[in-house]
Amino acid sequence: MGHFDFHHALTTPFRMQPGLRKLAAGTPQLTPLRPGATHLREKQAVLAHWPTQALLQSPGFDAGPALQALAQQAQQEHPAAFEQVGGTWHAHHLGWCVDGEGHVRQTQALWPDAGPCLQAMAPAWRQAALLGLAFAEDFAILDAATQRVHWLAVCLPSHWAPEHKIGLSFAELHAPVADNQLLTSASAHLVRLVTSAQRWERFVWTVTSHPRLHAHPRRMGPERWPADLQAGSVVDMAWWRTERQTFIPLVEHGQAVFTIHTQVTPLRQALPSPEHAALVHDSLASMSPAVLAYRELTHVQAPLLAWLAQRAQGLQP
Repeated sequence: MGHFDFHHALTTPFRMQPGLRKLAAGTPQLTPLRPGATHLREKQAVLAHWPTQALLQSPGFDAGPALQALAQQAQQEHPAAFEQVGGTWHAHHLGWCVDGEGHVRQTQALWPDAGPCLQAMAPAWRQAALLGLAFAEDFAILDAATQRVHWLAVCLPSHWAPEHKIGLSFAELHAPVADNQLLTSASAHLVRLVTSAQRWERFVWTVTSHPRLHAHPRRMGPERWPADLQAGSVVDMAWWRTERQTFIPLVEHGQAVFTIHTQVTPLRQALPSPEHAALVHDSLASMSPAVLAYRELTHVQAPLLAWLAQRAQGLQP
């Protein structure tokens, strides 16, 4: 499950809350991708077919300083995967580079499909897109002065449409979330925190029937779980979807780059031990009706709880 922390992320009773945790200095915030990785294949498909729903910017917003900070972070953490040489950004694991004017060049024959994908988009977006293909994370830029998200490079959204979120405030972003009082009431304070010098991370999780990382609502079925699904089949089509979110601050600009690392694993394979199953069981059991409805878990909560209870006892149902 990568960086996902079950003990920090799963609370009982379940609450929609910020859940921020301080990051120790030097803790990696980015995850480099290799040719053939699932994240790379899905991101490339989105950028090739729906780039205007993944790459978005508020009119007049200058994303340059934040993107430069993100590129510096990438090189500092993973110099073998990403490097800046002058104004040119090199994704070494993919074998492609993009210069400051958007010119694309192949450096090694590692992942040939990335080049046509980059060439097909507007030159101003090509360096950002290269970063998006080189790392598993999606990215957003949060501005403290306006408390708004003015830039998005999100290929793998979790059941939300990036094109409907660009330019919204932190509070507006979370307005549709069930039981959102803790999130929205603390929004101004949270924005100040994540754009300060201290770095933070948080975790999000759910159980879903959707198997792909890319979960844009326009490309999903109208119902999350089939209406005629039998109780015994729920777990067989259940997926454990998590996000690790971190913040890279630009204190001098009053901004932060928000990183989102999404992972999807079959639920049967996602829980390392009976203790982990018990944590998920207790948190799921304590969800309010509003949260269950928001996450479309109302009708599958009971069979999921029954399976989790058995796993928590060390059984393998």
